Amino acid sequence: MKDHAKSSIVSESKVPEVTLGFWIVKIAATTLGETGGDTVTMTLNWGYLAGTCLFLAAMIVLVAAQVRARKFHPALYWATIVASTTFGTTMADFADRSLGIGYTGGSTLLLTCLVLALGLWYRTEGTISVDSVNTPRVETFYWAAITFSQTLGTALGDWIADTGNMGYRGGALIFAAGLAAIAALYFWTRVSRVALFWGAFVLTRPLGATVGDFLDKPLDHGGLALSRPLASAAIAIFMLLCLVLIPQRAGQHPGQRERPSKPEQQVEGPGLADDRRQ
Repeated sequence: MKDHAKSSIVSESKVPEVTLGFWIVKIAATTLGETGGDTVTMTLNWGYLAGTCLFLAAMIVLVAAQVRARKFHPALYWATIVASTTFGTTMADFADRSLGIGYTGGSTLLLTCLVLALGLWYRTEGTISVDSVNTPRVETFYWAAITFSQTLGTALGDWIADTGNMGYRGGALIFAAGLAAIAALYFWTRVSRVALFWGAFVLTRPLGATVGDFLDKPLDHGGLALSRPLASAAIAIFMLLCLVLIPQRAGQHPGQRERPSKPEQQVEGPGLADDRRQ
């Protein structure tokens, strides 16, 4: 019994508390992934395939370190998120452009991959709630789903901005409105917190993608034409400041039930860290 409790504590300690600060850092990380990926593939002229291979290797190393970690390390967790979102940027661009299937085809392909990853996770474990992330196998499912959601978000952002003729500012407003709708469902309905978490996680990626594109794309494409390396550096500094100023605590995810030893220890965190299971 003690060993089981210890294992649960170790698993929970590797997961950041989902608060408003979590989503601020997440959006900053996804924006950095967009400008950082474009810096390597376009500014440095590595190309989409080489950039994808580079960031895939970095992501594999960081995911392995995250799975092996014994407790929550904010720097490691967010470095893994940045690696997954940067890989998502280059992978989505490779699928959309180098494979010649376009934004619609790329978005459809990546949505299929995400659904398959979540479906395999559910079929294997009986749940896709992140409170089940307590073994290396489940954590692998967790990071696979996150990576596909990041990649899908990039493709969706480009699809809405370009194919949908909404532009980067219009795309950012659409995805921001989607996140506002999810927040409204969270506060005023009893919709599954697990579903809302994954919905918000997916939508923050295209929001970051469109913001990143707005910063570095040419003026005639609706962007501000800022230097990609400078924009990436500025976003990285902002993200680091957030990590320093915003408390980074290990915590629970939506849908996770607390198991306190005393009734007075029950605490409901802000944001999406709700302990009510739907």
